[in-house]
Amino acid sequence: MGKLQIEYKPIENVLPYEKNPRHNDDAVQYVAESIKTFGFINPILLDAGGTIMAGHTRLKAAKQLGLKEVPVVYVDDLNEEQARAFRLADNKTAEFAEWDEGLLEQELAEILELDMSLFGFDGESSFAEDLVDDTYTFAVNIPQYEITGDCPSLKDMLDTEKSNELIAEIEASGVSEDEKQFLIAAAQRHNVFNYRNIAEYYAHADAEMQRLMEKSALVIIDVDDAIANGYATLTSDILDMMEDENA
Repeated sequence: MGKLQIEYKPIENVLPYEKNPRHNDDAVQYVAESIKTFGFINPILLDAGGTIMAGHTRLKAAKQLGLKEVPVVYVDDLNEEQARAFRLADNKTAEFAEWDEGLLEQELAEILELDMSLFGFDGESSFAEDLVDDTYTFAVNIPQYEITGDCPSLKDMLDTEKSNELIAEIEASGVSEDEKQFLIAAAQRHNVFNYRNIAEYYAHADAEMQRLMEKSALVIIDVDDAIANGYATLTSDILDMMEDENA
């Protein structure tokens, strides 16, 4: 087998395998969020004819995001039977992987500026229970905000493309004005924050801007203030509900 080469291919020329037995619609939104946040870093595998061998979910996610082209790798040294077997094996082998819950919780605890529920982590672990223990709660690793480069522009911190498109469609619709205002407010949830640039901007900002960014939970500074205004408050509410249910 030669070295695999990544190339970019128009999305309409990437062909799904018609007999793909793996149902993946529930995963599309999470894969789309991953691509939007981290980039398309896992290419789609194609056979010699341009049909997908692995990556149906990534293709659906790319279409959902409106991408015009996607990264692909041709695996053209397998015969038809081998390609058919690989499609099944690639899906099946993933089923045998399991999470180390302890290590998973440690990793999630270190991720402070990304909402991991966007990628399918829905809080089913015992992480929330661990927060009840004060020795764990106060061990939060607060990031240090120091200038590392040039100050980003405001537009570099926020991607409003999807919400703007939706708002334009809402404003052009025939629904009532009250309904429009409701839908326009809801459309803001499609805004995407670049927290790496936000952290850099915060390091450059004056004291008043920093204070407002902290209060908006755009950055986390200390347990008593920023976290209490955002994540810890939410966690406390969840724990209260759990206690009520168990009472």
